[in-house]
Amino acid sequence: MPKYSLIVPVYNRPEEVEELLQSLVTQKFKDFEVLIVEDGSSNKADGVAQSFQNQLNLKYHFKENEGQGFARNYGFERAEGEYFIVLDSDCIIPSSYLSSIDEYLARNDIDAFGGPDTDDSSFTIVQRTINLTMTSLLTTGGIRGNKLNVSDYHPRSFNMGFKREVYEATGGYIIPFMGEDIEFSVRLLKMGFTTALIPEAVVIHKRRTSLIKFFKQMRYFGRARINLSRFHKGQIKITFLFPSVFTFGFLLTLALLLLNHTLGYVGLTLYGFYFFLILLNGLITARSLSVAFLAPFVALLQLSGYGLGLVYEWIRKLKGINPNAKYIDLY
Repeated sequence: MPKYSLIVPVYNRPEEVEELLQSLVTQKFKDFEVLIVEDGSSNKADGVAQSFQNQLNLKYHFKENEGQGFARNYGFERAEGEYFIVLDSDCIIPSSYLSSIDEYLARNDIDAFGGPDTDDSSFTIVQRTINLTMTSLLTTGGIRGNKLNVSDYHPRSFNMGFKREVYEATGGYIIPFMGEDIEFSVRLLKMGFTTALIPEAVVIHKRRTSLIKFFKQMRYFGRARINLSRFHKGQIKITFLFPSVFTFGFLLTLALLLLNHTLGYVGLTLYGFYFFLILLNGLITARSLSVAFLAPFVALLQLSGYGLGLVYEWIRKLKGINPNAKYIDLY
């Protein structure tokens, strides 16, 4: 029986799976298995998985398309490890990843854990800029995967692990998409399980390759936050409203400028200063002029996408539209 079972849901991304598996071959810690769960893909990764059979303890499964949450459940049901680790297919895993986790767990008895994500020198300018805004304290990204307060840390499924007992008690994911990993984290904390961030358990997370895809992803994240509130009270905090306030304030500023109103110039000054700080942060953090000058535009896409998605799903919730109805009786 392996100590760790790595579960990776896949949908039409064989190239990413190859990079992920290649990185897992280099792991210093070897007591693990890998479960690739193909979620109804038309562009399958079975050939890629076959090419690594002699290098990894690897199991490939194909199932009908239901969504990434249920694809992970499919893997959990077939995993043999003491711990389950969930990774996204677009991650590259440093060679010290599993050894860092194993060393941490040897010193600390925790039930669930997660780690941060970072960029790589191979990333495009767009990917590097997206990574910057996703992890910056100047945007909502500052709370993602970098929280040292273990009392209420919520692991995310791009880099999440937990004991087998956690899966057996929770039953895994109860919805297949739209915040399924956050819901799972909130639920396991409510059940009394302990969580922690392992700073050394970092993964290289490949970002969206186009700004349009990034905007759509952020819109989805905003919708997911509202969807989470259908399951758990108190999940819409003031900080999550910032992108919506930012977005509609920006639109109002543009409208006032068209009317040549004084408040429009005040708003322009405030937003200009904010974008300047993001640009400056890009220069200091990424040390790249290209990343720095693109960063304000990417931040605008991030905040407006999230903000519009949150408002859109909030309206749907008020109308009684429930995207989870076919999966679970919420009430």
